[in-house]
Amino acid sequence: MSAVLWSTTARIADALNAANGTADHEIAMRVLKVVEEAGETSAAYIGMTGQNPRKGTTHSRADVADELCDVIIAASVALHSFAPHPPAVLHSKLHTAARRLNANTQPDTTAHHPATIESE
Repeated sequence: MSAVLWSTTARIADALNAANGTADHEIAMRVLKVVEEAGETSAAYIGMTGQNPRKGTTHSRADVADELCDVIIAASVALHSFAPHPPAVLHSKLHTAARRLNANTQPDTTAHHPATIESE
């Protein structure tokens, strides 16, 4: 799926480049599209939970998932404007986040060994 995501978003970015150019304004619009899609995700979640009493429950979990996919697509397209090899940038960021999570979930062994702390 990853290869399909990146080849498809590259084609979308290329089409946008051809139609709209690559000036700063166009690049800004691609970033704003991510924000727009995130807002639609928020609206779908609010609709799913029925938080607006005037409207009631208007969306489903599938609607929220659909909107999240739009965020991923918009972000992937925008990333093409900021990185020569977007898959590598995401891969690196993903692994950094995973390492951070792993570091935060490991037991703190230094708390029981004061000498370890002093030697650092």
